[in-house]
Amino acid sequence: MAQPKAGVAFAVALIDHELPRIVHWGRPLANPRAVLSMVDALQPQRISGALDETQWPSVLPTQAESWTGATRFVVRRGGVELFCKFAVTDVRIEDGGTAALTVDAADEEQGVALTWTCELTASGLVRQRAEVRNTGVGELAVDKVELGFGVPAGALELLTTSGHHLRERHPQRQMLQQERIERVSMTGRPDFDASLLLTIGVPGFGFERGEAYAVHTAWSGNSVLAAERNAYTQGQISGGEVLLGGEIVLQGRSENGVQDGGIVNSAGTDADAADSSNRADSDVSGGTGAEPDSYITPWLYGAYGDGLNEIAQRFHAQLRSQHPELAAKPRPVILNTWEAVYFNHDFDTLKALADKAKQSGVERFVVDDGWFGSRRDDTTALGDWQISPQVWPEGSKSLKALADYVHGLGMEFGLWFEPEMISPDSEVARAHPDWIAKPTPNRLPMQGRSQQVIDLSNPEAHGYILGCMDALVGELGIDYIKWDHNKLVTEAVSPRSGRPMVHAQTLAVYEIFRALRQKHPGLEIESCASGGGRIDLGILEFASRVWVSDCVDPVERATIQRYTSLLVPPEMMGEHVGASPAHSTMRATSQELRMAMAFFGHMGIEWNLLKQSAQSLAELAAWVKAFKEHRADFASGLVVHGDCLDPATQLDGVVSTDGSKVIYRFTQRTTSDTYPAAPVRLPGLDPDAVYRVRPLAVNQDLGSDITNAQSPSGWWNAEGIVLDGRALQTYGLRVPSLHPAQAVLFEAKVLNSPLG
Repeated sequence: MAQPKAGVAFAVALIDHELPRIVHWGRPLANPRAVLSMVDALQPQRISGALDETQWPSVLPTQAESWTGATRFVVRRGGVELFCKFAVTDVRIEDGGTAALTVDAADEEQGVALTWTCELTASGLVRQRAEVRNTGVGELAVDKVELGFGVPAGALELLTTSGHHLRERHPQRQMLQQERIERVSMTGRPDFDASLLLTIGVPGFGFERGEAYAVHTAWSGNSVLAAERNAYTQGQISGGEVLLGGEIVLQGRSENGVQDGGIVNSAGTDADAADSSNRADSDVSGGTGAEPDSYITPWLYGAYGDGLNEIAQRFHAQLRSQHPELAAKPRPVILNTWEAVYFNHDFDTLKALADKAKQSGVERFVVDDGWFGSRRDDTTALGDWQISPQVWPEGSKSLKALADYVHGLGMEFGLWFEPEMISPDSEVARAHPDWIAKPTPNRLPMQGRSQQVIDLSNPEAHGYILGCMDALVGELGIDYIKWDHNKLVTEAVSPRSGRPMVHAQTLAVYEIFRALRQKHPGLEIESCASGGGRIDLGILEFASRVWVSDCVDPVERATIQRYTSLLVPPEMMGEHVGASPAHSTMRATSQELRMAMAFFGHMGIEWNLLKQSAQSLAELAAWVKAFKEHRADFASGLVVHGDCLDPATQLDGVVSTDGSKVIYRFTQRTTSDTYPAAPVRLPGLDPDAVYRVRPLAVNQDLGSDITNAQSPSGWWNAEGIVLDGRALQTYGLRVPSLHPAQAVLFEAKVLNSPLG
């Protein structure tokens, strides 16, 4: 049992040289020595009608340990599936900032070796991965490695998320019966309907309370999350990379005992370039040493918490520890040009837009799609990553001149790329048709948005893309890249290798992110995939931000952002103020709602400011100023979501790092059963502290277009109300009565003097 981290303890048992079994996961035990007795407490007896040992799944169960559920480990030699029985050969324990357990095991007769690593991180996350090695004669194909966690018998309710473009990450709940439920992503990325987490807990668990356990596969390619329970054992939650046939083939010893060449897959980067904590192979270029090549799974993360808020806070702490640079400076307010001008790039227009952005408090100006090649719409030129001379002629109206002008205003300059895609109608596609991924020499996959996938596992294509981006970052002084990914990756076969290449493509993308950030210190890169199609801990090891959704309609964003925050902390979530009606839904909303919904994340603007009134611009500037006053708390504080009994309302908040203040957003999504809406309890407070609760100054004065109340609220004023945390958590308070599709912000701040 590892030393507890962040209020979590995790213990495994190794019995008779078998793979590890989880015997405790949750709050630290009062008597850690009791772990030794948990084997006797939990090990099932033999029962009739089954094998001699009743199922008690290890972290990687096989039929050799009596597992008869879904197959979780598949390897083949010569096309024949091997049924492995692993025997542990070595155990190593480290206990520092991250407690780590490493277990070596092997099926020596069949020439398959396994190393399993489990870590308890400082934030209380448990993560595990496995390395598979070929120690036998001939090739070994690795088709599946799905690691898992056992959970207590009382964890029976399952929460996942699903959705589609413009409606990502909406919750769905069901009870786990004796069955397997899995969420598979097969588009070369997690995609819109991906469940960031698969969470199982006691029935009725919510954000504020209820024992729950979650898993996340830290991988940006094809992946799976699953929950399974059968008649013999309690629930299992698991996950891993989904490998296509032939993606991972490990070379083994020849008949004379000499190690053959290295791993066979479609990767084109060398071993050092592909190295990261998410690396999934050890030497993509091959080797002839004594040690065999291997396949390393992505990390499978597990999170325990009393409620979803605690689970989310663990993931937030993990990401913040990986990105200390984000705490080094305030998150700059962004203006992105997409919904302002789309493809209509023009120096004078964008220069004027930059002026308006600066006046509104913007600190980063990002030029979106349309600046390169013949790209005047979305049908051409992807891959031609050279500045368009027609749109950006040399001289005073060049893209370089715009970048210099933006920098001269004291703002950072950002640029849009879609490096993984290629337009068949492009100069690079005509010059290098062999760079386009396709299932056969004569057939392309089904197109999406008039584009295909460029095979980045091909070293020439990889070098070209990295070279183009590297040169432009240096030439223009780019501070920020919006990295898009709009085509579903289907029938992805590398013409160079003739093998599926999603695995290698994912590693190649990581390598370009890593190389650009190493070459250009301070460069930030956003992960965008038609909005929220690629959000996972794999890409977030390198990306500084995610674009949560292409939909900036604040009514839709209320749910999308809430469930994205189960994994992603506020400062890494792109939340923008858009136009009304929203371009994606044509729903008209108030400016106050649009600004309030963008307030807690990494705030930005997706709006043509050149067409707005002086009053709208002044109001926008006031909200941007208010955001800047609080953004340090959003970048380090604890996210808390309230469990409102009224489904028409939503309460979200952020607790400051020192606990002295909580900023809340109350959203009236639709009309409520009660009129006015019932009081809401405030999460995240110290029950023994005394708080002054009052509206933020930016929305203290509510007009008739926001509220439908006919008398004033007793506390919605500069003085507010003084109450202790226990009263606010038990009885709550009544937020001003709002029209549907409205939101207000207020704060609860600790008073130094006691309640009198």
